[in-house]
Parts: sequence; structure tokens; C-alpha cells
Amino acid sequence: MKTEDLVSLLAAGVPAIDHNLSAKRFSWAMLCGGVGSTVLMAIVYGVRPDIGAVIKTPLFWIKLALPLCLAFAALLATARLSRPGSAVGRAWAALAAPVLTVWIATLVLLWLAPPDARLPLVMGNTWRVCPRNIALLSVPVFITVFWAMRGLAPTRLRLAGAAGGLLAGATAAVAYCFHCPEMGVPFWAVWYLLGMLIPTLAGAALGPRLLKW
Repeated sequence: MKTEDLVSLLAAGVPAIDHNLSAKRFSWAMLCGGVGSTVLMAIVYGVRPDIGAVIKTPLFWIKLALPLCLAFAALLATARLSRPGSAVGRAWAALAAPVLTVWIATLVLLWLAPPDARLPLVMGNTWRVCPRNIALLSVPVFITVFWAMRGLAPTRLRLAGAAGGLLAGATAAVAYCFHCPEMGVPFWAVWYLLGMLIPTLAGAALGPRLLKW
């Protein structure tokens, strides 16, 4: 038997590889998880009553930009970490950029503010519940994202889990923006990021167990 015939025989009946499998799984994960987090936010916390007026202000969209940018960057990192041998590359810089931007803006605003106004700018009125609320809203996305990753082939399980957790936290923060009354950049720079950090750490801790294949 010739080599070509042997290869053809071995390859017979092998299903074609779906090169869009990763995109399909993450599309479904983000759609279902994002809807789940939004519905959970509306049921548990409720949409802020003045949302119609607030969404017309530039500050609301600046607020929304922080978790949105982190979610897009985390999605890129998570998708790459779900495939063996894929380099994360510029996704790290994309993750760092919005965080550094909001921290720099916070330092400038606190420097310009009167000394007695600085702590209230950071603490806001809901600092006790903000991180916990974001962590709770991240649960639907956490489940769907880890489902998507588990169906692929991640090899750096702890890092992949952390990226997936951050994706869940950032998506939850997007939904939470439609409830949260806080409109101060220093507040977001501390408590929103802390809320996103909780599912990130959970993903890093659970990644080796949930993503093992």
C-alpha cells in the first residue's frame, strides 16, 4: 500500500474541523451570560429610576467605558488562553490601559478636590455593597464563560481561569452601571475594580479544577 493511500484510509470518516468553534462558543457564552447578568440586576437591584436622563450625560458613558473596555480585552485574553500555544500578546496592554487611565484620572481629581472632599469622592454612598453586587452579577457569565473554555483546550488553567473570571466581572459591571447611582471616577477606580477582582481571583482558584481536560 502506498503512503498516500494509507493516509487517505486513515483520514476517511474523520469529521472536518470547525475553525469557528471558539468564536461560536464564546458568542453563546457572552449572549447567555450577559442576558443573565442583566436580568439578575433588574430583578435583584432594579434599574435606577433616572436612567433615561443619566444615559444622556457624557459621564455615564465614561463610566460604562471602563468595564466595557476591560470586558473586550478580557474576552480577547480568555479566547487566546483557551487554545494551546496561543500568545496573549497585546491583550495584556489592552487590560492595563483602562485601569491606568481611571487611576490617573482619580489622582488628578483627588489632587484638585479640597482635602475634606477627597474621602467622600472615593467612598461614595454604596462602597459597602458595590463589590459584592458586582461579584453576584458575575455568576451567570462566570458559568457560561467557563463552559465555553472547558469545551476548548486551555493549558494554562490558572491564568485562563483568572482571565475568564475577569471577563465575568467586567460584564457584570457593565450591567451594574444601569443600577449604580455612583457617578464619581474615584469610586469606580476603587470599588468597581475590586468587584471585578473578586471573580478574577475565584477564576484563578477554580481554573485548575473546572478547566481540567
